[in-house]
Amino acid sequence: MRHKIRAAAALLAAASLTACTAPGGGEQQNGAGWSYTDDRGITVTAPKRPERIVAQVSAAAALKDFGVNPVGTFGPLVRDDGSTEPEAGSIDPRQVTDVTGLDYGEINLERLTGLAPDLLVSGKYAEFPGLWHLTEENERRVREIVPTVGVQQSGISLPEAIAKYQELARALGGDVDSPRVKADKDAFDAAARRLRDIGARMRAEGRSILAVGGTKEEYFVVVPERNPDLDYYVKQLGLPITTPNNPDTAGGGYFERLSWEHANAYPGDILLYDTRPASMRPEQMKQNPVFAAHPAAAANRFVEWDAVAPMSYASYARIMTKLADQLEAQLAR
Repeated sequence: MRHKIRAAAALLAAASLTACTAPGGGEQQNGAGWSYTDDRGITVTAPKRPERIVAQVSAAAALKDFGVNPVGTFGPLVRDDGSTEPEAGSIDPRQVTDVTGLDYGEINLERLTGLAPDLLVSGKYAEFPGLWHLTEENERRVREIVPTVGVQQSGISLPEAIAKYQELARALGGDVDSPRVKADKDAFDAAARRLRDIGARMRAEGRSILAVGGTKEEYFVVVPERNPDLDYYVKQLGLPITTPNNPDTAGGGYFERLSWEHANAYPGDILLYDTRPASMRPEQMKQNPVFAAHPAAAANRFVEWDAVAPMSYASYARIMTKLADQLEAQLAR
């Protein structure tokens, strides 16, 4: 079956897009056709602007928020209870085809081919090969079907990451200057002002935030500067989020790994907990007596961190407003 899929993929690729490595950036649309240089330095060219887009779920939601409607997605889309995964943002699962493979980093190539895609989009983390939810080996197979675009999502601030998706959406024909997008930007800015005021208040009162998560095997403390949203909250909005002393550099430096015996290693007046399914909920973490004795945990001073949300103004206007509401509620206790 695989050789048949690859044969069909070669025909689709020849009929639609080609990709090559090239310097530069952004889109060109002229008599020679369409081209876009992604954050890996790869230039994708086509006779006309791509229309049938497949994207990793959070990338798909970001593009949708900027006026581009993907036909397919991969990555976490629907929870066991039938609700949409937060990572998928504004995507309606009924309006896309899920091409996720059986294992992490895989795509169902037969489903992908059946969509006759023009372009595949996913986030890109500089520290790791491949694209998000798509390993290097599997991306090579995907490129036989459709060219790929990688969007940088590490080592930059949240506004920079959002701007990258806005730029790509513009290149794909999205109305990124619509009244709806402008309203989303206004809501984003309003939420940012609220968080800035909260940060100033917390610093004046000598209070701090600790970003945490955990699995059965380990407790971890998040490094703010390695995450575009937390980096923005700290450096531009002034939220006092603590940076751990010993980041796990082998894992990209995104957090410090600790045994549960050291779950009280860092103080924090409010705990910002990782809401991803792979990370424990607060009530689960509190089953560990060391963590349960942490003053913030004992007082149930928890707020939510949406670690893998779509990079758009609409998405983060909601997230930052919710965070401001939760922080204000905890500070009022």
